[in-house]
Order: sequence, then C-alpha cells, then structure tokens
Amino acid sequence: MSRLPVIVAQGGIGPAGRTSGFMAYQRLVMDCLSQQDQQQTVQSLAALMGLPEVSEPLELADAVREGTLIRPLENFDPKRVTGHKRIKVSGGEIELPSRQVPSPLPAGWDIISEQDGMMKIRLGSVEMLMEQERALTVESAGQLPSGFDPAKRYPSRNHPRGLQMTVFGASDAIQSMGMNWDDITSKLAPDQVSVYAGSSMSQLDYNGNGGMLQARLLGKRVTSKQCPLGFAEMPADFINAYVTGTFGNTGTRMGACATFLYNLQSAVDDIRSGRCRLALVGSSEAPIMPETIDGYSAMGALATVDGLRKLDGIDQGEYPNLRRACRPFSDNCGFTLAESAQFFVLMDDELALETGADILGGVMDVFVNADGNKKSISGPGLGNWFSVAKALESARQLAGNDLQQQLFIQAHGTGTPQNRVTESRLLDQCVERFGMTDVPLTAIKCRLGHSLASAAGDQLMVTLGAWNKGWLPGIDTITGLADDVSSSCLNILQQPLQLDPQQRTLALLNAKGFGGNNATALVAAPSRVAQMLEQRHGKTAMTEWQHRNEQLADSQQAWLDKCSKGEDQPMYRFGENVMDEAHLEWQGTELAVPGYGKSC
Repeated sequence: MSRLPVIVAQGGIGPAGRTSGFMAYQRLVMDCLSQQDQQQTVQSLAALMGLPEVSEPLELADAVREGTLIRPLENFDPKRVTGHKRIKVSGGEIELPSRQVPSPLPAGWDIISEQDGMMKIRLGSVEMLMEQERALTVESAGQLPSGFDPAKRYPSRNHPRGLQMTVFGASDAIQSMGMNWDDITSKLAPDQVSVYAGSSMSQLDYNGNGGMLQARLLGKRVTSKQCPLGFAEMPADFINAYVTGTFGNTGTRMGACATFLYNLQSAVDDIRSGRCRLALVGSSEAPIMPETIDGYSAMGALATVDGLRKLDGIDQGEYPNLRRACRPFSDNCGFTLAESAQFFVLMDDELALETGADILGGVMDVFVNADGNKKSISGPGLGNWFSVAKALESARQLAGNDLQQQLFIQAHGTGTPQNRVTESRLLDQCVERFGMTDVPLTAIKCRLGHSLASAAGDQLMVTLGAWNKGWLPGIDTITGLADDVSSSCLNILQQPLQLDPQQRTLALLNAKGFGGNNATALVAAPSRVAQMLEQRHGKTAMTEWQHRNEQLADSQQAWLDKCSKGEDQPMYRFGENVMDEAHLEWQGTELAVPGYGKSC
C-alpha cells in the first residue's frame, strides 16, 4: 500500500501576510470572521508591518487593510523609472579625469591635451546612452505588506529578495509545526527528507541575475555572488544549506506559472514511493521590478492604468481603483504581478501519526500535461483539458456520486481576456461531463495578484484556510461576469461562500503556465484525511496521534504569540554544523551522519 502524503504545516509570506497560523488566509476573509479572529489578524499583520501601537483599533485595522494585497506600487515610483536613451553626438570637446577615459579610445575620439590628471578630448560622431526617467503603464502589484522587509529578519548578506523570502517562508513552515527540527530528523535517515523549491524566473534583482547582466552596461563590476545566487533552484539550495541541513532529493521543476504544482508532484511521488518520508515543497518569486513589468507589458499581458480607465469609463485625469486591477472572469484587461513565497511540509501517513503532527490536508494527486503542437508559445492549448479531466476522475473515485456536494475549484483565473474565455469553457465543460452543476469556483489572484511560480501555493494556502475557518473567498473585485465566460455548470463566486469543511472535502487546484505548462492538483480536507488514516491504521492509532498532537499545542501557540509580537526569528544556520567526510560513519555498507537516527 502506497504511503499517503499528509500536509502537516504551512508557512510563507505574500501580499496578505504570513502564512502560518492561517494569518494570510484570514486577511482575505477578514470581514467574515469573528471579532476575536479579526483582532488576531490585525495584530499579526501590524507586528509584521512594524506598525506603531495606537489607541484606536479601527485606525490600526485601516492601516493593515491599506498596506496589504494588491495596491499601488510602493517599492519604486512607477512614474519615475530610471533608464537610458541612445543619442548620437557629432563634434564638440569634453574634459574628463584621465582615469575615466575609456581605453582604448572609442572611434572618433582624439586627445587634445592632458594636464594635472585631466584630459581634453575632441569628439567625432559617437553614440552615447543618456540617463532619463520614464513612466510605466502599470502602477499596481500584489506586494508584501507595507513596512515588511525580509532582509532585516536575518543576516541576509546581499541575498536576492526571492532568497530572503525563502528563508522567511521555509522557517515559518517548519517552526509552526511546534516540533524541534532536530527531533524530527532523529527519526529519519539522511536521505529521507526531500526539498523541492524554486522560482520560474530565477533571481532577477540586482543581487542575482539582474545585476550580473546589467553590471557592464551600468559601468559596474559583477560580484562573486550574483551568478551563483541567481539560479532558479537556489531556494531549495538555501533551505538545504542554511535552514534544514538535509541530504535527500532536491531541486526544482520549472513550469512557469505551474511551477509550485510541478514541485508538489515531485514531493508526492517521493513520499508515495518511499524515497522520502518528509518533504518540504514550495516556491518563491520576487518579480516586481521595472524590467519584469516591461517584459509582460510588451506582451500586452498586464492590467494598465489606461486599460482600467476604459473598463471603468473614467476620464484620463482620474485614477482607477488599483486595488481592483485584477478581475478574473469579468470584463478585464490583464493580470497583476505579485511576489510570494509559499512552503508546505508533507509527511507520509505513518510519520505524521508517529510525531503527532497537525493534519491540515492531504494531496491525493497532481497531474501535469503539456499543450502539444501550438502556434503561440504563450497561448493556452490542450494540455489543461487532460490535467483537469484526470483530477476530476481521481475525485470521482474518492467521492463517487456525491462529488458535486464535496468539490470546489480554485481556478488559475489570471484576469486576462483570453484566460476568462478558455479556462471557464474548459472547467465548465469538464464539470458538466462529470455530471455536476453549480460547483463553487473562485480565483484568488483577484486579491493577491499573480505570483508566477508561487501562484498555486497561494491557492493551496487559501484552500487549507477555507477548511479551517469555513469561508471560501469570492472574486470580490468584479461586479459581474463577462458575456463570453462559460458558467452553466459553475458557481463563480463573487462573494465569500460559507462552506461545511466536513462536506466540501475535495478541492481542485488549477494552474496554467506560459509555454504549455499545465498542472492540476486534487487536495483533500483534514476530515477526509483523518477518515482515510483511521481506515489504514485503526482507531487506536488515531487516538494515540490525537494525544501526541495535543502535546504540541503549547509550543505551536508560543510560536504564534512570538509572531503576533514581532519577536519571531527565521531559522538561518549559516556556518553551523558544517560537515565533511570526517563526520561520515560507515555502518557496514550504509552511511550515517550526526543528527539522523538512521543510516542510508
């Protein structure tokens, strides 16, 4: 019997805040929660954002709302982005310090004189780059909460932002478990922990590939860190080297906007086959930079200020509501970029019961399919039809004729005109083919934006939260569906839906990526996973698990209390417990290392 991948912890950081403790999820449905949960959400975000204490709670809540989710760009001024304009200069004289004069001299330059370290030069016809500022057409994004800087949480040493978010997110997931990491590894062999994490666009800021590629054009030198830290799989490498100290399977599978589900599939395969017993899986993407916005804008993919003006019928001098920039399945004009790091700890069912770990859900299946022959590399193809149909068939095998009452869908829902047509038609027809109607569907990019590699991680975070609190967020940035959207068998939510976590126990997570990368996951609720575990292991084993789980409550609450006070610190073990061959111990033909209870 194959092992069951159980989700036992989650952590991360995104536009809605911290993932652990369901805090980011609670930000999305804050108005639906009890007063106590609302206060907890505001307090957690206020600590994360470094907001000062105020006597008026409503003032603090307003600051939290304004500083989270999709909003106007804050990291840089989109109206004054520095660039260069190519100009041609003919004739004239300039005087420069001798050390600044290029060697060899450019064609058409002649030295007239040199005195006291200065050179006078006559120019012929020469092309130059002149610095200038320009405005972007896009002015909104799903950004990390205002005031939060992952670099200040640990000795970041000029790490790219995506890696800073990785350290924070992976640590958040591990520490939220309420268990000491070394206690967990003492039950395992060194190769029984897998880490799959990465980004779809690599580390693009100046401390990564961006700086390496820009350095010469900016008259600077490439640093020794920019090239190695720019690799797309570096989030996994950082976790192994500086957070967990693990030796098992590692890397990332890059699938554009489906990358998280590609990595999740690798982790699920490892656990089912017995190659690992614990997997840390996630993605970290930090694409909010002028250059990336330029790239997607050139494709016509992003929601622009002018495009939103036209949708809302407002004058050129007026500003649209940038918090409503992303409008899935409605009249829309493009998606909204976002940054996010989402990480999840998976255990096989036996290890989850043995450790008393939380049961947040279970991964039943992940299906990946390519598009086949296509004309446009960025356009949708046929692959998603296969992945969705396979996921629905897997769900039907679990739920039988009761599937309609048990399923809800997290659509990719980017907010582009093409996506609203193709994905709605695909999901509507597939649901109809499986004999269902009125299936709840949401698209959380409307509030979080599109975090590329981490997009499906955002979906999973919200799904686990819905099962915990009973509210599925709606697409509340829209006022109606577009005429070309197919929804005869779908209930496309425009407001939050209260659901019964004991009944709606299956969720379909859909992801579509540029290049023909399609992935669909089927995830099960904690209540369904608990039933499956009892069938596998018996009531006695579940009772013993419950006792162990209760013993973790105090340490889990202590972690959440630290987070709410801003006293949390990421796990970052730079230079700690570094091993070489002297630490290896042969046990027959097997190898053992300190800190692990078994050899491999």
